[in-house]
Amino acid sequence: MTVDICQKSCKVVKKLIQEIFSTMATSAEDKSSNFLRQFRDLKTREFKLLSAQQFMEVWNHYDTDGNGFIEGSELDSFLTQLVTSINSQDIGPEVVSPTALMDAKTLLMNAFDENSDGKIDIAELAQILPTEETFLLLFRRDNPLESSVEFMKVWREFDKDRSGYIEADELKNFLLHLLKQSKRDNDVSEEQLITYTDTVLQLFDRNKDGKLQLSEMAKLLPVKENFLCRPVFKSASKLTKDDIDKVFRLYDRDNSHYIENEELNGFLKDLMDLVEEDYDEADLIQCREALLRDCDQNHDGKIDYNELRMLLMSYNQVSIDNPGFEQEDSS
Repeated sequence: MTVDICQKSCKVVKKLIQEIFSTMATSAEDKSSNFLRQFRDLKTREFKLLSAQQFMEVWNHYDTDGNGFIEGSELDSFLTQLVTSINSQDIGPEVVSPTALMDAKTLLMNAFDENSDGKIDIAELAQILPTEETFLLLFRRDNPLESSVEFMKVWREFDKDRSGYIEADELKNFLLHLLKQSKRDNDVSEEQLITYTDTVLQLFDRNKDGKLQLSEMAKLLPVKENFLCRPVFKSASKLTKDDIDKVFRLYDRDNSHYIENEELNGFLKDLMDLVEEDYDEADLIQCREALLRDCDQNHDGKIDYNELRMLLMSYNQVSIDNPGFEQEDSS
């Protein structure tokens, strides 16, 4: 796995270098400002394998606003230094022309921006830079969960104290579980596991409260697709019975003909992902209470097919009347 990622990374970086080096100039600024140079091998100029701690240092250096993405000017800075760090001579940094930078950014994003949002997230950076394999496994890029229903089941399993958060000891148990699934738990010492736990917590704990809330854990544990992000659900006129059938089957995992318990929580998580960037379990509970109050016509604490149909039609109408309702247009 690591070999494939390194080969992919090297191929893209070499192509970037070919595109950019012909347009480079020099300036008198101190070249030590290139943060990535320290992670290259002095002889081969290839990137060395980054430890979990080094990976976190790189992330924190470029995600200057701490919003969980490398984007805009952060992305320009990262891309420029990614390419120019190959030069070992301490003679001043290369200045990349805007045209060459745009071309290089296009190449990089086409190769590594998996969700096509124009940003680099933590897991995508782990694909760009060679990172120790056992740490890379924790991002589950090759094995996402089937749906948010499975996510909520995992959340419930590891939130042992039912606090509504995944705290450090619970996170450690979760990461150990991931390593056991990959049969790599024997490759990681207790000290490494503690380091991984601290690193993951620092990377994903956006509000810095020392624990992971629901939305933060969702970044660490991705699902294959938020089905509700599909364009069809933003147009009530195009929504068909087949579309509603697919949604109902997606969340009715036990085929009980009801969406209930963690199935309902998974559905609500997907809804919240459309409109909220930061949310915790208390927000989900509040959303659940509001949904059942407004949509659960027979007051059985579940959502049946007809109730889901009315809910989706209502949501779509809100989307049509308020085009800016969704934060992102994911297709």
